[in-house]
Order: sequence, then C-alpha cells, then structure tokens
Amino acid sequence: MALTCSLLSATGATGFLSQLERVTLFGHEYVRLSDWAQQYRLQWDWGRKEKEITVSGNGAKLQFTVDSREAQINGVTVYLSIPVARHGATPYISTLDLRTTVHPLLFPPKSARGGKVRTICLDPGHGGRDPGNLEGTFQEKKLTLLLAEDLKKELERTGFKVFLTRTNDVYMELADRPALAKRKRADVFVSLHYNSSSDSSVAGCETYCMTPAYASSTNARGEGADTGACPGNKNDARNLILAWHVQRQLTQKLQSPDRGVRRARFAVLKNATLPAILIEGAFMSNATDCKKATDSAERKKLAQAIAAGLAAYKKAVEG
Repeated sequence: MALTCSLLSATGATGFLSQLERVTLFGHEYVRLSDWAQQYRLQWDWGRKEKEITVSGNGAKLQFTVDSREAQINGVTVYLSIPVARHGATPYISTLDLRTTVHPLLFPPKSARGGKVRTICLDPGHGGRDPGNLEGTFQEKKLTLLLAEDLKKELERTGFKVFLTRTNDVYMELADRPALAKRKRADVFVSLHYNSSSDSSVAGCETYCMTPAYASSTNARGEGADTGACPGNKNDARNLILAWHVQRQLTQKLQSPDRGVRRARFAVLKNATLPAILIEGAFMSNATDCKKATDSAERKKLAQAIAAGLAAYKKAVEG
C-alpha cells in the first residue's frame, strides 16, 4: 500500500491547513476532522460506536479513535501527541498532529537535488559499565552490538556506507553518539535497543523518534508539553518518516506485534541534528521475543527488516 496521497507538495499541504477554522478544546488547538478530510479530498467515516473514525483516499488510509492518541496510518500504529477529541457530535484533530505527524507521512518533503541518503550511523545501545536490560545471562549491551554488526553487513550489501558508534564493549556518553554521527557526516542515525517489561506477556517492536516541540512524549503522561525545540526537532518530518518505514518493515517482515511509532526525548534523539530514530527490536522479558534477540538466525531477520525500512525511507525522501 502506498504511503503518499500524491495530492499536494509538502508546501501546498501546509497552505491548505492554514485555511481551516481553528478551535481551542481542552487547552489545545484543533480543527474539525471532517473539514480537514474535505479540504484534502479524502473520504471520512465515523463508525457506529462513534469512537472509530476512518479517513481514506488517494492511496492513504488513516484510522483514529476519539479520546485516544493511538492511530493507524496505512496499517502502522502511530501515536499522536494529543488525543483526537469530540465536542458535541463533532470529532476534532489537533493542528499539532496534522503538522508533525499526519502531513509528513501523507506529503513527505523531498530532498533538494544532491540530498542523497548514503551513510548510516548505527548506535549499539549501552556498553561498558552500562549493561542495559538483563535477562538470565543475556545482557542488552552485547545483543545490541551483535545486531549492529549484522545490520551493518545487510546495509553495506545494498550499497550504504555504515559506521558504528562503538565496535566493542565500551561505555560512550549518550550525547557523544549523535555528535559522532554529525562529525562523520552521516545521513541517518539509528540507535539499537531491546526492551523489557515486568509483564512477560508483553511483546513486539517499537520505533521512537523525537517528540515535537511543546508536545508531551508518548509515555510521559502529559509531562513535557512545555518543552521547546531541541536540536533533534530540526528534522521532525524526516524523523517521523524514517520511524514509520522502519516500524512498518519490522511488523510486516517479522510478524511482530506492532507497538507503534512513538515519541520520546531520549538524549540520543534530542541531540541529533540529522534524521534519527531509536528501535526497541524485541522484549527480552518475553520468551518468544527474546529468541529474536539471542538466536543468530532470528537476529539476522531483524537486521534485514531494519535494512528494508532504511531502504524504503531513502526512496521516500530522495528527490
């Protein structure tokens, strides 16, 4: 299924959005979802339960739920910054989410001539005195390095140039990781991690990108909405497009539970001045997921899925 509506350029999409009537609800700026859909020549349907809303057309399908931040954009779970709201008999979507989540995916900005995606910086999470998550004898820091090595081979096989922030078991300050990517002129920064939960039934993959300015992060419970722009917000649109393509490949190729594209101000994302994501490839605390991290054949499949996502991102943004 195509990602782009192919209706407008990114600039044109912004212009159309500015023409919509704004209302303030619950302290946030919204527009009527029906007005937005009509403006962009999309069909919309509000389900019988009056909770589920589907917007579709021109190769795009979006599903929203009233009073929820969880959405589906062309089959991939994406978390909004602000819940879709209902006022009276009318559903509303925030202008912040249209600008920073929906429009970048439907109308992706293209690189200027010469803006190619060639060099990838892979960041194996943790290292040295920081072992990361522990599960039995397994340490996250060792597993992320193994994944980075496998992923490097996959990417180089398809023509990318690749380097790692660390190639052995050493500790590296979080801020130094995206700084190295910038210094070595990488086009994309990918931080690799594995998750853990006190509930061993929880499984699946998550892909994080930088939280927009003045928005709360996915897991922040409303905190952080007063945080202004950080260096990582320079590439908000590209961050999201990158995260979406990687998450899509992870869930499709691995048949892994889709825990969605999420937002966070992790240090490696906040300080990145290039498009950047952080991947939680599996839950070490789940027996099935742990095999994806510890079994060499399963880990190779994970690397292949991430590589496919990076290749799809390259195709999406190159002019």
